[in-house]
Amino acid sequence: MTREHVKRTAAIVLGAGAVAAWLQGAATSKRPVPDPIIPRATTIDLRGAELANEIAKLHERLRPTATPHTPGRNLFAFRTAPAIVAAVPVPRGALTESPIAAPAVAQPALKLAGIAEDPGVDGPIRQAVISGDGQLFIVKEGELVTPRYRVEKVSSDVVELTDLTDGSTRRLALR
Repeated sequence: MTREHVKRTAAIVLGAGAVAAWLQGAATSKRPVPDPIIPRATTIDLRGAELANEIAKLHERLRPTATPHTPGRNLFAFRTAPAIVAAVPVPRGALTESPIAAPAVAQPALKLAGIAEDPGVDGPIRQAVISGDGQLFIVKEGELVTPRYRVEKVSSDVVELTDLTDGSTRRLALR
């Protein structure tokens, strides 16, 4: 090493030592640290603590100890109709047995609202617009209107529906 390198290294080390001593002196203070100030509870704070304790006691007293078994009323129903129990007549023996007819199921109110036609290769392709059950159905032949009915034929003013439960045909006409 040359003498010049030694001087340069010594200057850098002395400079770094001076900066470190300066930072050390700036970081420490010679003033005494005062004791922490502990705030004394004022009368308003004491009254607030008492009030919080009283509120906690009231909350404990207001909690129910037993849950109700059945509700007294349904808050979501305006009025419930009493259940009507009909007396079932006792069947009597007949001389000849006759088949018991299945109870008729009420048909949903379906109405043919319109018919749409699109030109097709083999003639017009018709779609029926049927309203019922709070819905609007736009169907072609072979599609279901409700889970109960399937469209069999769509003509220019009448739609034929097949009841899937008993196989009967129902016709809806434009009015």
